[in-house]
Amino acid sequence: MYLSIIGSPGCGKTTLFKAFSAQAGARGASGSNVAVIDVPDERVDKLSRIFNPRKTVYGRIEVCDMASIREGDMKKEAIPAKQLQQMRLSDAFLVVLNRFDDASPESRETDFPAMLSEFIISDMIQIETRLERIRKQSGKKGGTALEQEKDALDQCLAHLDEGSPLSSLPLLREDGKGLRGFQFLSQKPLMVVANCSERIMTRADAVTDEVSAKVSPMVPVVAACARLEAELVMMEPEERALFMEEYGLSESLRGRLIRLAYETLGLISFFTVGEDECRAWPIRRGTSAQEAAGVIHTDLSERFIRAEAVAYDAFICHGDFSVCKKAGVWRLEGKEYIVQDGDILSIRAGA
Repeated sequence: MYLSIIGSPGCGKTTLFKAFSAQAGARGASGSNVAVIDVPDERVDKLSRIFNPRKTVYGRIEVCDMASIREGDMKKEAIPAKQLQQMRLSDAFLVVLNRFDDASPESRETDFPAMLSEFIISDMIQIETRLERIRKQSGKKGGTALEQEKDALDQCLAHLDEGSPLSSLPLLREDGKGLRGFQFLSQKPLMVVANCSERIMTRADAVTDEVSAKVSPMVPVVAACARLEAELVMMEPEERALFMEEYGLSESLRGRLIRLAYETLGLISFFTVGEDECRAWPIRRGTSAQEAAGVIHTDLSERFIRAEAVAYDAFICHGDFSVCKKAGVWRLEGKEYIVQDGDILSIRAGA
């Protein structure tokens, strides 16, 4: 999973990045801060204690703190090409909005729409560039495929021209496979963090409601004080627990954002276990057994025969694979089987 943290100058992006990643991060190819974080999972911990493997691997999230985006940057082509490409590779965006005490009423009304507008402009430029190339290729070999692509892009452009993001276009929601390579910015899932001062955090629910009313009903909103959370994440566990209790925080922002990212992207985890490795594999909900095998290794998908599967809870209840088989909870599944959250899988593949 690859998340990009974006926002306007001074919104607290980098502070939020530190709170989320628990580190300062390393510089990526585009000059942005990047970090890879493990996704805590008690199931992985328990499986690791049972199998005592040489290696334990959790699900991972790669987080990137992008350079600030100002209104008009896309039209002026002020965003470096490497950063724009990095944004297009993102699975989702975490949009940081300034809700400090000194944030102007005007910025509170326009910050999210302005960011969405930049995405729309970027997608329009991308589509217009491609349409121009298609026009130059008209009449050449492969015309039918080009015409189909042109028709789809024309629909996208008309939708964007109305000021609507591509995430709300039925064409892309229902069958956008042919356009997937474009990685349109306005098509990507969004999450919003309303970055508040400690004082404003005393009415976090009201801030969440206020921001939610200004963004799409489909966009989840979290209110948090990034500065406070960045301090908490660097504390020892006991000290952190005391401070969280003092501020009335039942869960760290880091934990909330990890859970929110999984929910927003519709992710679940299956597990592979053994003496060599216990590992969590994040996949999209609705993934088939053959597709899940491909997540482990492409060859396993291509030579897939079957999956041996047992639910995590069933395995913990019985404590051993042989007992699971006798109890009838160990199963053989074919390539069309839809993997469930917590499944422990062993993939059988041909030579």
